[in-house]
Amino acid sequence: MTVLANAERAAWDAIAAALRPPAKVDYLAWAVNNIEFSKRESQEVGRYNPDRFSYFNEILGALSPADPCRIVTLAKSAQLGGTVLANVFTGGTMDMDPCDFMYVHPTDNNAERWSKMKLTPMLRGTTSLRSIFPEKSREGGNSVLYKERADGLGSILISGANSPASLSQVTIPRQVQDDLAKWEVNSAGDPEVQADSRSRGVTFAKIFKISTPLVMPGCRITKNYEAGSQERLFVPCPHCGHMQTLEWENMLPHLDEEHPDRAFFICTAPDCGAAIEEHHRAQMLAGHEWRAANPKMKRIHRSFYVWSAYSFLQSWAQIAFEWFRAKGDPEAERVFLNDTVGQAFRAQSEAPPWEGLRDRAAASDYVCGTIPKGGLLVTLGIDCQDDRVEWQALAFGRGGRRWVIQYGVTPGHISEPGTRRLLDELLQQTWPNAVGRQVGIDLAAIDGNAWTEDVWGWAGTHPATRVIMVRGANRDASPVLEQVRKERNAAGKPLKYSKRFFNFGSSVLKMALYRNLAKIDPVEPGFVHLPRGLEDVYFQQLTAERREAVKRFGFVVYRWVKDAGQANEALDTHLQAETAANRLGLRGMPDRRWDKLEAERECPLPAVPAPIAAAESPATVPAPVPISAPQGPTSSTVRPRFGGIAALANALNRSG
Repeated sequence: MTVLANAERAAWDAIAAALRPPAKVDYLAWAVNNIEFSKRESQEVGRYNPDRFSYFNEILGALSPADPCRIVTLAKSAQLGGTVLANVFTGGTMDMDPCDFMYVHPTDNNAERWSKMKLTPMLRGTTSLRSIFPEKSREGGNSVLYKERADGLGSILISGANSPASLSQVTIPRQVQDDLAKWEVNSAGDPEVQADSRSRGVTFAKIFKISTPLVMPGCRITKNYEAGSQERLFVPCPHCGHMQTLEWENMLPHLDEEHPDRAFFICTAPDCGAAIEEHHRAQMLAGHEWRAANPKMKRIHRSFYVWSAYSFLQSWAQIAFEWFRAKGDPEAERVFLNDTVGQAFRAQSEAPPWEGLRDRAAASDYVCGTIPKGGLLVTLGIDCQDDRVEWQALAFGRGGRRWVIQYGVTPGHISEPGTRRLLDELLQQTWPNAVGRQVGIDLAAIDGNAWTEDVWGWAGTHPATRVIMVRGANRDASPVLEQVRKERNAAGKPLKYSKRFFNFGSSVLKMALYRNLAKIDPVEPGFVHLPRGLEDVYFQQLTAERREAVKRFGFVVYRWVKDAGQANEALDTHLQAETAANRLGLRGMPDRRWDKLEAERECPLPAVPAPIAAAESPATVPAPVPISAPQGPTSSTVRPRFGGIAALANALNRSG
């Protein structure tokens, strides 16, 4: 039997559907009804509780179509629940307001990992989404980086900011820009501009920018926060009701290293000044308000800032403990400020004047070629040039303090047998310490960025416990130490040296070094001790770089640069030696390991008895054996440099 549709009825149904007002988009209600945390995902097991995340309610409201703003920015501490917000925005949009949605991560690898570990479990475990995103094979609308609703009304495009192709030729009404501070300029220009342009043609678009800050100047999320409404969380004092923000600068002066569990704030009201303790937090959050410092931007760009002190996911004692653990180490302090306080680190872009360092070294209490008391861990940084190999030995001690031991040069290219033989002998080099013991090199780090195969040809003849290969990553988001994982041959197999090849965050280490070089108290954590006998050129090279705005693909980025005629090998080898120490666990070395090194290397040598006539006793007293390195010949041609010897000044001139 043939059934004919009523054309008139169909037309009126279509008109009614077009004129029907859209259903209210309420992301908070959707989160309460749909989001449920497992033990694997969060310590907040169970249904999404708006009382525990009450400060997110306003942000979810700003993401709704009912709020006129186009851009919502959240600058925050790490592990504060920001990913949950982004997931609610993504899943709620697909369910309540379906459209083409784009979720952009810093890299394609980040995008794939989020899709597999966050998005797919949410689509699978959320009842309202499971039916519209049925699991199928990798055909059609279901792949790792692309998810399409079964009815075709909406889709999720997942991309990396390093992939300009995925940020082009699409129009996107809704998008998330995640970990925005880590985005780097790609081959087509600024990825943030590219992503923003995908929503330019949509009148009521929503762009959610979210990230933990990194380094200023240049931090994307901080710049977006400052460009928006600049809304901060105000809470009432539990004693007098005065509305105020909880600031790290308020907590810091009242911290007690012996009792971090007693962390507290002080009320900022002039007639109050009472202590605000952690048990008051729930009461204060119940009366919170978001207040904008730049309210005229609320209709266009709402920006929010919240940090760990407001969150039930982190105790105030934990904040205090993390600070005391980071205090004194500039890089650890940067991570604390970013991850715990949710603020950008203001970089020291200039090195201290080299003349001041020279004068400080001239008054030093030790000379080149010796290891003072406290220098317990000895590492070597090696940098390869066209016609020479330059090296620097450092000693490290408790509190991140370090001592420059010696700087030198080995003539020839790393591929030459004579140069390799001299480097082999250099690994056996020892230096006398404060008690007269000869201490050798614990680990050497050689730059493998240039002449990689030649470097491996030498490094591979030594065990990984003696020599590693390293290369600097000049980005603010680079980790201090990370194993290289993409070194493969033409067949796709990992190269032999990949297991001992490491990237190190040269940008963050330079910022930390320059802050440490500016310290003047020798007992302060991180202090850099400099010996007598170094030449001026050493200090000029050590302070050769500065952090500046440079153009890349026509856009401004911040990079460490040096003058064209200024060499910087002293800086490079210093960071390589520090990376070797980090590989040995310097940054988190427990006291028991320092105690062990101190007992082995700084205990006094046994007294040598007076000589006895040969006729009375033919026995001889053996010489003391060095602690940390086997003995070997010290080549006279592995010459110290910048130690009062200028025989190789012509090599400096050739280095440009």
